[in-house]
Amino acid sequence: MPVRVLGREDVEPLLEGVGALGTGGGGDPAWGRVIMERDLRQGLTYRIIPPEEVPDDAVVVSGGYMGAGKTLEEMGFEKVVADWDRRFELLEALRAMEGLLGRKVEYVVPFELGGLNTPVMLSLAARAGVVMVDGDALGRAAPETQMTSFIGHGVRLTPMPLVDRSGNTVIVREAAYPAYADELGRWVVTRGGGTGANTHYPMTGAELKRAVVPGTISLALKVGRAILEARARKEDPVAAFCRVAGGTLLLRGRVTEVSGEDRGGFYVTWVTVEGAAAPPERMRLVIKNETMAGWLDGRLVAVFPDLLCLLDPATGRGIMSVELAEGLEVCVVGVPCHRRLREALDTPEGAAAFSGTRYGCPELEYRPIEELIKDLG
Repeated sequence: MPVRVLGREDVEPLLEGVGALGTGGGGDPAWGRVIMERDLRQGLTYRIIPPEEVPDDAVVVSGGYMGAGKTLEEMGFEKVVADWDRRFELLEALRAMEGLLGRKVEYVVPFELGGLNTPVMLSLAARAGVVMVDGDALGRAAPETQMTSFIGHGVRLTPMPLVDRSGNTVIVREAAYPAYADELGRWVVTRGGGTGANTHYPMTGAELKRAVVPGTISLALKVGRAILEARARKEDPVAAFCRVAGGTLLLRGRVTEVSGEDRGGFYVTWVTVEGAAAPPERMRLVIKNETMAGWLDGRLVAVFPDLLCLLDPATGRGIMSVELAEGLEVCVVGVPCHRRLREALDTPEGAAAFSGTRYGCPELEYRPIEELIKDLG
């Protein structure tokens, strides 16, 4: 079985890659570095496997860590991770899922790509003694648990065990509408110590193969290495990102306006970026933890789940949405999402889960980024 072991040499490329592809969210890569360096020092082994190599009858579950970034920073992330040696909420959620299924989980798959939620799933797999799938449900980060390729390919989100930092365990067995489990989870976490973890989307290996966005860990490693190599050679790291990720530079400029608020655990903002060229173009972004849609001079150029990646022009580093402030230089790069997400959008479940209503833009209808930008100069 072609299991790949990730080592210390993979830490920085992976964190660079997930940070760039995370579309402004998914957790700060600095947190991921704390997780990975500590795990590797303690001798934990990170193993990943291509989805096509997972047996059809295997038990696979997804999962992730929950909590507002400000809460994690206030706690001190080093302390949060150190506490996992005593009690790891995500492992407890995995054991709760096994109790519900009546079977041992054999593989785990990340919910999203991000600086926290990719490393935390590697840590879960290593601590549980299982293998992590080289893939996830998005190929980017997203603000809500139902926003996945899984949900449009017949994989149920529930049951969803949720374990918070205070020791409470809540299980969502059924949900009448797609966003319910996520909404309840946010409510529980805010009242249970500010952080928590959940497992969800139990599936077979056969279902995984039909629903997952494959190879995203490998892609993040390639993207990260390309950025790091370009940086070392004093070449354009944003161009390197575009080449490997299949992206298009939509605008290079400076943030001129940021307005928003922390709402229910999500930082929702409207951001204006003014281009550096003359006459300046102007891009408007709506962000709910992650960039969800963008307009260039009033024209729609990208809609979730297509990616709008925010990169530092000098380093290619992925910029977190909470870093955006007036005067910050940024490159906005558009990347088409994987076809599995577009297939999900064609189902009633996927359309409801991904709806622009979830980020304040109910009027938006998805169109592929390739169509939206085809006439741009």
